[in-house]
Parts: sequence; structure tokens; C-alpha cells
Amino acid sequence: MSAQDIIREQVSTHPVVLYMKGTPQFPQCGFSANAAAILKACGVGEFFSVNVLESNEIREGVKAYANWPTIPQLYVKGQFVGGSDIMRELYQSGELQKLLKTALAN
Repeated sequence: MSAQDIIREQVSTHPVVLYMKGTPQFPQCGFSANAAAILKACGVGEFFSVNVLESNEIREGVKAYANWPTIPQLYVKGQFVGGSDIMRELYQSGELQKLLKTALAN
């Protein structure tokens, strides 16, 4: 199974997926810590996270999958949402909370 197949399977079978450096409990960079904190602030207690530091294929593959050069990356219902800065902007506007509420209600 290729990295692209693994990523496609992960984002299509979990409602909320965060590709990050480290884990939600022990993030390995400030941007990943911020992304995990934003999800928690939105009331998302549990989400599927992938530590890209454990797999170079996934780390490089996720950048190609979304055509987005940085980590973290958030996917909701299989759709790429963005990285830490975009998550913060969407959170501040209230859009991220709406998106997550809808995704987790189904």
C-alpha cells in the first residue's frame, strides 16, 4: 500500500484527522501544539492523529496529497482544511466550530 493509499484511507475513514509532528499529548512543534489545542477548544476531545515524525513516507506523502508544503494538516470528512494558521483564522471566525460540529454530528 502506498503512502497516498494510506493517507486516502485515513482521511476517508475518520471524521477528523490531524497530521502533526508528535502527538496531541506530546506535540513536537509549536504549530502542531497549536493545531491540537484549537481542536480541543472546538470541543473535539478525540480525533485521529498521525505523527509524521514516525514515517518519512507519510510526512512527504501528506504534503503531496494536499499539495500543501507544511505540517500540521487538518482534514475534516476527507477534505483538506488547512494548517495551523488557517485553523486559527477559521476558529476565530467561528467557521471551524461549525465545520467540526457538522462533521461530528453525522
